[in-house]
This record gives sequence, structure tokens and C-alpha cells, in this order.
Amino acid sequence: MTSPSHKADLTRGPDEQDIAGRLNWLRAGVLGANDGIVSTAALLVGVAAATTDAGVIATTAIAGIAAGALSMGVGEYVSVSAQRDAEKAQIARERVWQKARPRWELEQLVRLNMETGMSEETARAAATEQMAKDPIGIHAKMHLGIDIEELTNPWTAGIASLIAFTIGGLIPLATMLLSGPDWRIPATFLGVMVALAASGTTSARLAHSPYLRALARNILGGVLAMAITFGIGSLVGTTL
Repeated sequence: MTSPSHKADLTRGPDEQDIAGRLNWLRAGVLGANDGIVSTAALLVGVAAATTDAGVIATTAIAGIAAGALSMGVGEYVSVSAQRDAEKAQIARERVWQKARPRWELEQLVRLNMETGMSEETARAAATEQMAKDPIGIHAKMHLGIDIEELTNPWTAGIASLIAFTIGGLIPLATMLLSGPDWRIPATFLGVMVALAASGTTSARLAHSPYLRALARNILGGVLAMAITFGIGSLVGTTL
């Protein structure tokens, strides 16, 4: 016999069952990794354009990665916490409305169902069944666009950002330190392009979105950031 939970799973295909859960940490992880790659690479290219001292480059990178990872992690946690608090507040207001004006809430759900293409008769029948089963959940989803069972998780987002930024930042650092002085900057440009292509492909694959758009966005943005900081580093290094 099929269990109720199994029946609920049939409303989504195998690729859709966990996509909503993925998006929270995916967004934070991809943003953190890209920021770690680009910001650290841009910083190092700017420094390398001004000096060939490996110690200075390494110190700058480690400080930049530590500061950036903590900033990303805390910032993401605070941002998502604010979003989660707002969602909980809206759900709490919905509970008050359900008790204070149940008839009005039913009519609102009827109208929302009709906006999906249902006739009024079908929409009213559906709304009556939906209100009898889970009035808070259905109104949160239909009216507020919130899935009560999949609220954003600030800890997941914050930790994903912190770890992803650190890993992303280590890529240009390793490329810079493992290359000779004459090859540090071109090797870093190449390494960063490969890393951004990988992160763009991964994000597109997990989110089932177009690959070429993600790749172009990642690579062009990273190259532009490094080119600008290289120019600034070269100017400062020449001046000093």
C-alpha cells in the first residue's frame, strides 16, 4: 500500500523533489565560490602587478581570504535570517487572519484558484477542500508565495558561503604561488577562467539552467575584475 508521504512525492518528478532545497545552499555556495575566486584573484593580480615578493603576495591572499570568507558567511547568515524572520511574520499574520476572517480567506483562495485557470465552481470546491486540510499552508503558498516546509535556512547559507569562498580563494592563491614570477599573472588569469567555468557549469547543472549563459557571466565578470585591478596595481607599482 502506498503511504501518504509517498503519494505526496508523486506530485514532483525525481529531479524536482529536492530542487527547492538545493537552491538555498546552491545560491550561497556559488556566490561564495565565485566571490572567493574573483575577489582573491583580482587582489592578487593587483598586488603581483606592483611587487614580485612571494611573501607579500601570500600574506595578502591569506588575509583577503580570511576576511572575505568571514564577511560572506556572516553577511549571508544575517541576510537569510532576515528573510526567514519576514516569512515567519507573514505566516503568523496569516494565522491571525484565518481565525478573524475565515469566510474572507476562503473567498480569497477561490479567487487565487480562479487565477490559475479554474472555473468558479471548481475553484470554490478546491478551496473548500484546501481550507479543510491545511488553511495556513495553502494560503502561505498561494497568497504569500511561501512554502512552510521549505523556509530558507540561514545556517546552511552562511556555512556554504564561508566554505565556498575559502575554497574559491585558494585556487588563485595556489596558482600564483606555484608559478614563476614571470608567469604568475597569466597563469592566474588562466586558472581563474577554468575555475569560473567549472563553478558556472556546476551551478547550471544543479539548477537545470542554460550552461552558456552561466559560463559567459562567470568568466567575463572575473576577467574584467582582474583586468581592472591589474591596471590599478601596475599604476600604483610604477608610481611607488
